[in-house]
Amino acid sequence: MAAVATKPASSESEKILKLQSAVAGLNQISESEKFGCINLVSRYLSGDAQQIEWAKIKTPTDKVVVPYETLAPPSDDLSEIKKLLDKLVVLKLNGGLGTTMGCTGPKSVIEVRNGLTFLDLIVIQIENLNTKYGCNVPLLLMNSFNTHDDTLKIVEKYSNSNIIIHTFNQSQYPRLVVEDFMPLPCKGNAGKDGWYPPGHGDVFPSLLNSGKLDALLSQGKEYVFIANSDNLGAIVDLKILNHLIQNQNEYCMEVTPKTLADVKGGTLISYEGRVQLLEIAQVPDEHVNEFKSIEKFKIFNTNNLWVNLKAIKRLVESDALKMEIIPNPKEVDGFKVLQLETAAGAAIRFFDQAIGINVPRSRFLPVKATSDLLLVQSDLYTLVDGFVIRSKTRANPANPSIELGPEFKKVGNFLSRFKSIPSIIELDSLKVSGDVWFGAGVALKGQVTIAAKPGEKLEIPDGAVIENKVIKSFEDI
Repeated sequence: MAAVATKPASSESEKILKLQSAVAGLNQISESEKFGCINLVSRYLSGDAQQIEWAKIKTPTDKVVVPYETLAPPSDDLSEIKKLLDKLVVLKLNGGLGTTMGCTGPKSVIEVRNGLTFLDLIVIQIENLNTKYGCNVPLLLMNSFNTHDDTLKIVEKYSNSNIIIHTFNQSQYPRLVVEDFMPLPCKGNAGKDGWYPPGHGDVFPSLLNSGKLDALLSQGKEYVFIANSDNLGAIVDLKILNHLIQNQNEYCMEVTPKTLADVKGGTLISYEGRVQLLEIAQVPDEHVNEFKSIEKFKIFNTNNLWVNLKAIKRLVESDALKMEIIPNPKEVDGFKVLQLETAAGAAIRFFDQAIGINVPRSRFLPVKATSDLLLVQSDLYTLVDGFVIRSKTRANPANPSIELGPEFKKVGNFLSRFKSIPSIIELDSLKVSGDVWFGAGVALKGQVTIAAKPGEKLEIPDGAVIENKVIKSFEDI
């Protein structure tokens, strides 16, 4: 049920009128960006939020969240597979910087394995599809103003590949000063800090406004597979694509079973006859523990999304995608500012025949921190045709939990502290803190804690095998 927008009180109307006139004078952004910004702020100020009634939440059936193993395999006929793939576009969300991992530039150019970056792996995967089936699956990169210039330089190296790469920018909105809801660039901050990209929910209007959507439709493309560029498990899946085309599903969200590490992730619910995303921010305080439990809400959103292109055009043109607004407060140049954002997963409730598919955990392998990098660079994974594949020799279906101290936070520091990445096939958990350095050929098994004493350097020697131990000094090894 769409929320009923209450009429803004006069002070809110005044704020919006002042904002409109201020935004009209911002010549750094397009008319469609100005419209999008005003629209978002108006909705926010009018209290346009869908209130979830907890008692109305239902667990989705297998028709709504389809088990992956029940999907019919597509035809073996190569020409049929080519026809299927020629309807597809792959879009990677490429607006994020690698700053949390100590890198400058787009996160997608961090080296993941064997000297190859996220972007290299994505390109290799699609190249292999295009070569194997003689199809033409293009790659779209949605950049932000933070990553645009760097990405244009980086994609030049793929100019001889058999893959067409399109780049486009998501919207650029002014940060709003909390005190008076005026744009920060109007306060004299003309640099990048005055602006922000409004979340990946912006992928839908930006696809249309960039002209890419109409161009793809004119080429006979029907579906876009959207995923985060840092999710190594988000690869093209023929079974999913085939299912969506056969069943005319306009939108599909891949979900996967929750573990205790995923308790804050959004989940799918059935609500008033439609499927929708429930995020922790929408949950009343008294139900937060229930939301985090694995018993009631068993799945979470991987942010791998498959969406029908014609449906995107219809809904954006009719201004129907009113996703929940996520307020993100910041402080810039001494001003308290607000960024209003939306998430692409929240759009599910506006599409017809929308479904979830409960996919294997292997389709969710994000690299958010150096602890994730340790996993994918280890012997737990191998690289085949651009795909990161987990070793069959590990008995435990779950990956080891890894916690690395702040000394390992930046990629450069992380790499310098390992002569080679340890073997972790038999590892259950690892906690490392303090000034720790790893030699070559180290094997870690079971539950391992390595904690250097303050002010002391702890070196793990070459070839050490550490199993179910707490190491605080060289003598403990």
